[in-house]
Amino acid sequence: MEKLSIKGGKPLYGEIYISGSKNSALPIMAASLLTEDTLVLSNVPFLVDVTTMSKLLVQHGVDFCVDGSSFENNCSGKRILFNAANVNNLQAPYEIVRKMRASVIVLGPLLARFGRAKVSLPGGCAIGTRPVDLHIKGLEAMGAKIELEEGYICAEAPNGLHGAEITFDKVSVGATENVMMAATLANGITIINNAAKEPEIIDLGNCLKAMGADIEGLGSDKIVIKGINKLKGANYRVISDRIEAGSFAAMVGATGGEIKLQNFNIDLFHNVLDKFEEIGVNIVPEKDGILVKRKEERLKAAEIITQPHPGFPTDLQAQFMAMTTIAEGVSTIQENIFENRFMHVPELIRMGANIKLNGNMALIKGVERLKGAQVMATDLRASMSLLIAALSTDEETIVNRIYHIDRGYERIEEKLQKCGAVIQRLK
Repeated sequence: MEKLSIKGGKPLYGEIYISGSKNSALPIMAASLLTEDTLVLSNVPFLVDVTTMSKLLVQHGVDFCVDGSSFENNCSGKRILFNAANVNNLQAPYEIVRKMRASVIVLGPLLARFGRAKVSLPGGCAIGTRPVDLHIKGLEAMGAKIELEEGYICAEAPNGLHGAEITFDKVSVGATENVMMAATLANGITIINNAAKEPEIIDLGNCLKAMGADIEGLGSDKIVIKGINKLKGANYRVISDRIEAGSFAAMVGATGGEIKLQNFNIDLFHNVLDKFEEIGVNIVPEKDGILVKRKEERLKAAEIITQPHPGFPTDLQAQFMAMTTIAEGVSTIQENIFENRFMHVPELIRMGANIKLNGNMALIKGVERLKGAQVMATDLRASMSLLIAALSTDEETIVNRIYHIDRGYERIEEKLQKCGAVIQRLK
């Protein structure tokens, strides 16, 4: 199993090209199932999760062609062509779905276009339960008949789906995506109340609109979709990954230095800029990117409360915690999205962090410097918190189980090496 060796203590200087958004690319790839025409996506990141989604679509019968390669042409992302004209399998098997919970978002597109689907339940998740009940309730409101059989969601809509007014009990990005895609081909108007408002939801909606869908209210908590008979193909560029950009900005906060993050619009940071400023990281817009620099010699304590967008994103909670471990003063982090998203805490404590947990609240008393140690990544974002912590100390840290990192960060060691980090992948 691969691991990363990091010898920290060096400020980072240089430029890093921010990849396309994983959380946008996956549902947009699933949207290719909604049309028999070709969907061409650009700025697609080269990640394990993208590969998994590609394998899932191919086994459904989607033709798949990659044109362009990451880290060529100024590190631009891949250009991928999807054609679902010859879909011949409506089952998403457990062997693939278990590797990535986002696989469940093929349910809505398959059901809407073909009238039935059989999708494996995703199974457990390290950071929380993340149930699919909201997905199911939303599709049932649109006329689908759904049964759970031997670990599979078996859905049918022989007469097609119809429009409905759906109010989610709580905000769910995945359920919003599934229902929104299904509604594009439903008969009538679908209204989604308490819809997710993340930039990735807007990105999916804009891609669907490029395919001919009639959608209003993107970015608000009320999305209205007027179903049409047929969607067409399109050429669409996936937005840049705000979580990857936030992770690299946190690294600059932990190490010092100055990095330009290319291929990134500061508008995607509007809900975190004040927290970066509070902790002591200065971020300013530049042409084709942003410039990140630590303001003072030492970071300051901060108060973080994770909330659905436009609140502070849970996907940056672990990275901010890594910075607070060496900040001056006492920081608090309240995690309100996932019940098990403090699993990186014991690993940070192994590195000398002073962290106390009380339910969904973490109290972090900053120390002068962390220590190198053998640590283990427990999930995607937790792995990045350990990498940030490792870069802040002048000792060697070994991060094990880095397959989590490869799920969401494209060639992380190569990007960091270009900025002076001493990091290598060990086989």
